[in-house]
Amino acid sequence: MSQHPPYARVFGTFLRNALVREMTFRGNFLITVLTRAFWFAAQMTLFEIIYSNVTSINDWSREEYFAFMATGMLINAIVETFFMPNCANFSELIRTGNLDFALLKPIDTQFLISFEKVDIANLNQVLLAGGLLGYSLHTMGAVISAWNVIMYLLLIAAGVVFFYSLMIILASTSIWFGRNRGLYDFWFYVTVFARYPRSIYSSRSEGGTPSNISEWAAGDVLMFSFSYIIPILLVVTVPARVLLSKPLQPSWVVGIALIAPIVALVISRAVFNWSLRSYRSASS
Repeated sequence: MSQHPPYARVFGTFLRNALVREMTFRGNFLITVLTRAFWFAAQMTLFEIIYSNVTSINDWSREEYFAFMATGMLINAIVETFFMPNCANFSELIRTGNLDFALLKPIDTQFLISFEKVDIANLNQVLLAGGLLGYSLHTMGAVISAWNVIMYLLLIAAGVVFFYSLMIILASTSIWFGRNRGLYDFWFYVTVFARYPRSIYSSRSEGGTPSNISEWAAGDVLMFSFSYIIPILLVVTVPARVLLSKPLQPSWVVGIALIAPIVALVISRAVFNWSLRSYRSASS
């Protein structure tokens, strides 16, 4: 009989603990929810102003761009709810010696490190994103096939896995460098790049990469780097374009958006285990 407890039950315990914690500090919960709602309203207002002066941004109409925004919000909300607080806390576990207790528990250490803390207040972003996505699709009168929905959800999951993998790799470096203050900076810059459609970085109107390197502009370099080396720009753009049946340039970037997270997850697992082998117990 396995010595490991059922992971679904353990995760349910984490959720209950998070709910109790949020209800204990209701003021903090309310402030977080209101702050997120204000930021959402500010973003909406900004792009309403922009679209009152233009009909499209690159090849994105107002409703299409709002669907893109909703996709990015959804991925960010899931990552910030389940993974950000845990990855950020990893260096504290090392500093205080509490990682020793995590290593002794009869459960996979990476699972425990990744899911122990849940920031429930960020789940309101999921509701806001869902509302914005529904509004966008209804306003444009989009007819979405079941296949598009399945692919969209699969690509959303792939995006979450990709960002989680990057986070756990960065958090693992705390074993060697001590307190890691760069995680929030990393997440800020990642979301800045992923906040805008991939095509706006291209010097070509159709959003492709110039075939001749001598014709590349700075934006083309960024687009290539964050599409094919570290595919941050594909995480939000690809699922949004798939859902809306908008053409992709090139079409095979869908494959990259699905394969890259798997590769990143395997690498992150290897880096995490490698870092644990380098860990010196606080009691040693």
